[in-house]
Amino acid sequence: MTTKPILVLGSTGKTGRRVLSRLRQHGHEVRAASRKGPTRFDWNDRNTWEPALEGAGAAYLVDSQQSDAAASVRSFAELAVATGVERLVLLSARDWVVPDGEEKLPAERAVRESGAQWTILKPTWFAQNFSEDPFYRGQLLDGEFVMSTGDGVEPFVDAEDIADVAVAALTEDGHGGQAYELTGPRLLSLGDVVGEIARATGRDIAYRPVPPEEYTAYALAKGLPEDYVALLNLLNGWIEERRFATLADGVQRALGREPRDFADYVRRTAATGVWH
Repeated sequence: MTTKPILVLGSTGKTGRRVLSRLRQHGHEVRAASRKGPTRFDWNDRNTWEPALEGAGAAYLVDSQQSDAAASVRSFAELAVATGVERLVLLSARDWVVPDGEEKLPAERAVRESGAQWTILKPTWFAQNFSEDPFYRGQLLDGEFVMSTGDGVEPFVDAEDIADVAVAALTEDGHGGQAYELTGPRLLSLGDVVGEIARATGRDIAYRPVPPEEYTAYALAKGLPEDYVALLNLLNGWIEERRFATLADGVQRALGREPRDFADYVRRTAATGVWH
C-alpha cells in the first residue's frame, strides 16, 4: 500500500468522486484533480500534468474521451512513472468496436506498457446513468423513457462497485496486472429498468422502444448534439443485438463478494427523491 498521495483524475465524475470519497474515509491522502478541482488538471493542457503528479504514489485515470485520448494517456503514464508513481488504475470499458486496422482500446495498452503496476477496470453501462445523466433522468421525470434498444439486455453495473474495485487496486496488494470486467449480477432490458424504477417510486413511467432514426429525431429535439446522438444510437444498437449480454466476475475476483444488484441501486436512489 502506498503512503504517498493518491491522485484521482476526473474527481467530480460518476466514479472519480466515489473513489475520492472512499479514499478519504479510509484515511488516505488524496489529490482531487479536475479542470475546476482543488488540483487543476486538463488533458489538453500539459502544463497541469506535472504539478498534479508531484509526489503521488498512485493514480486513478479517466481519459479525455477525445480522439487523441490514447496518446495522451501514454504520455501521461510515462510522465507519472518518471515522477515516481508506482500504481496506475485505468477506467476503461468492456470491449469497444473500432474500424478495421485500428488498435482496440489503445489507452489500455499505454497503461500496460508504462512500467507501473497497472490495473484496468472494464465496466459495462453504469446504473447511475438513470439518476445522474440529465437526459436519462429527465425522461424518467417526464414519465416516458425512449430508447433505441428494443428488447436487448445489459448487465448494468453499480458505480459504487466500480469505486470499491478502484480503491482496492489503488491501496491493496494483489491487483497488479489485472483487467477486471465489471458487471452487475443480472441481465436487464430497458423495459425491466424502467419497470423497477416505476415500482420503487410509485409512478407511472412508460418505456417506448423506437427505431434509431426516430430516436435521433427525439434526442435532437431534446437538445442533444448530433455526434452524441449518433454515439448513443451505436451503443443502444449494441444493447439491442445483445453484443455484451454476458455476466463477468470482475467484482467477485477483486472484492471477494457478489456485485450489488440493480434493485439495490433503485431502492437507494428512489429514497433520495431524485426521480420525483
